[in-house]
Amino acid sequence: MNEMILKPAEEHSEPTLPHTSVVNLNVGGHRFCTTLSTLRKYPNSKLAEWFGAPSKLLRDGEGHYFLDRDGSHFGAVLEYLRSDRLPTENLQQVHKEAVHYNITALSKRLEESPVLFGELVGRKQFLSRVPHYKENIEVLTRIARAEAVASRYSSIMICVLRTQEDLGCYDNAINSLDASTRNKESVVTFGPWNAAPSAKDLLDCIRKDIESQGYTVHIQPHVMEKNFLSRSYNFFYTLTFTWW
Repeated sequence: MNEMILKPAEEHSEPTLPHTSVVNLNVGGHRFCTTLSTLRKYPNSKLAEWFGAPSKLLRDGEGHYFLDRDGSHFGAVLEYLRSDRLPTENLQQVHKEAVHYNITALSKRLEESPVLFGELVGRKQFLSRVPHYKENIEVLTRIARAEAVASRYSSIMICVLRTQEDLGCYDNAINSLDASTRNKESVVTFGPWNAAPSAKDLLDCIRKDIESQGYTVHIQPHVMEKNFLSRSYNFFYTLTFTWW
């Protein structure tokens, strides 16, 4: 099997190229052919910087300029540079590439699409108002993995406090859980937050973000034992990881 050989571009033998020069690219093993004018379309982009004359990029064994990055979505970026045409698939991945190459015109237009607008402006702005959200997601996965030994399922208790009033009831709510539940499961608490989305919306975000890491999870309300002497609280949910 032939190994790809990279070598520095020979600056002394490469004169300033015409703006219309054809350029062959190797982006992480994906091959592309375009022109300098296309790559330099946005002067503040990394591509325009890298393909200034003379270029200091490495070349592969066939003389293609080499970019050491996954090129799976570079074609969509290149198509936008050529024709201003936006992609219709893999918008989040293409947006990531546009940000990497500092092609602001593309990243901004993608952010205006319904998919990314909802994700960046709606969901992420909401989650930024939920205290310690990212840290809690990490805690949930860490606890679940610790409990996965010789088990098919890992179950963790979640407490969702929507308002400051709910927070004021936290101690009583925890004490209302039966002792066996408190001893067996760690309770991870989310909230309160100052935004319109409900507890159900937050639970959907928790499920989505954990599943995006490759886990299979299910969330359901925790059914508390009925006791006419104490108040029943609906703050608690059981998050279940399925391992096999």
